[in-house]
Amino acid sequence: MQDALFILGDRPITVAMLLLAAIALGLMLLFMMLLVQMRSARRRALAETDQAIQGDEFERRIAELVRIQSEMTGRMQTMAEVFGSRQSELLQGLSNRMDGLGHRIGQSMVESTRHTHENLARLNERLAVIDTAQRNLTELSSQVVGLQHILANKQTRGAFGQARMEAIVQDGLPIGGYQFQATLSNGNRPDCVIAFPNDAAGLVVDAKFPLEAWNAIRAADGDARAAEAQFRRDVVKHLKDIAERYLIPGETQDTAFMFVPSESIFADIHERFEDLVQTAHRLRIVIVSPSLLMLSIQVIQSVLKDAGMREQAHLIQGEVMKLMEDVGRVDERVRKLKTHFDQASKDIDDILVSTRKLTARGAKIEALEFGDEGSPAYDRQPDLLAGQ
Repeated sequence: MQDALFILGDRPITVAMLLLAAIALGLMLLFMMLLVQMRSARRRALAETDQAIQGDEFERRIAELVRIQSEMTGRMQTMAEVFGSRQSELLQGLSNRMDGLGHRIGQSMVESTRHTHENLARLNERLAVIDTAQRNLTELSSQVVGLQHILANKQTRGAFGQARMEAIVQDGLPIGGYQFQATLSNGNRPDCVIAFPNDAAGLVVDAKFPLEAWNAIRAADGDARAAEAQFRRDVVKHLKDIAERYLIPGETQDTAFMFVPSESIFADIHERFEDLVQTAHRLRIVIVSPSLLMLSIQVIQSVLKDAGMREQAHLIQGEVMKLMEDVGRVDERVRKLKTHFDQASKDIDDILVSTRKLTARGAKIEALEFGDEGSPAYDRQPDLLAGQ
């Protein structure tokens, strides 16, 4: 209401001033309309007066004109008062509405500012999460690229399978229960030999799975029969090499493990190359994935624990036998002590018999009557004592 809309000369023009000017202009227009009506009424009255100049009609018209003029004056005063009160009410209502509107606008701006800050804070948090996820994706992509480089090289790929197999074995077996790159009696060195209790033959695990032909199968766009045939030849050759080099009677188990470092490749082999699985069974070689190797390691660990418990059971049995010998010696010594207690009890009973006799004799002696010298009782005491 008090803000200036524009400046006219040196005076600022506000909304309230414009409203007052509009109201005053309206009042002036209304007043001018009333004046026009009064003048037209006066002209009509004068015309009628000119036409009816005579007597009472002229006076009546003049009185009517005066009455109409007084009524118009009263009406104009009443309208001026009504317009003044309405103007003040209008100004007060406009002021209240403008104040309320300003208050609501201020609250809305505060709420908008708060919501904006909250949204910006949430946006910053989400941007931070997105940045973290992007960094993780970048690291993961670099790791995937590194893994691709590893799997592209035959030597590094073999090292990758060897490292994964060693991690599974080391996590599941105690130190001394396995040996990596051990030299057999024929000079060959398998990737891992798992020891068994009681000096039994060890279990050989080979981690050099041929992946070149498998990658050729995956790279083939159309007909992959040639790549599949090459994969079969490579796997059969590797299975035969394992059987010839690592299956030594009396030194290794009759069965060996061929480790495949990928669960998907293991599943595809069993689904699409059943003949290779059968060939491995005939050569006494088991194709294992990381999960199957882990399960086998757990079974071997249970066997080792059972053997350890059996060894401890023999020790416990020997200690129990020694304990029984000690218990026999304690029983013998208790029996001897009981014999001594029985003899002591017999001696105590004899002592009690003697004490009872002594007590009885003392009572008899106490019951004797000692008279004067020369009396019959005094004369009989020696005989009584002699009878005792």
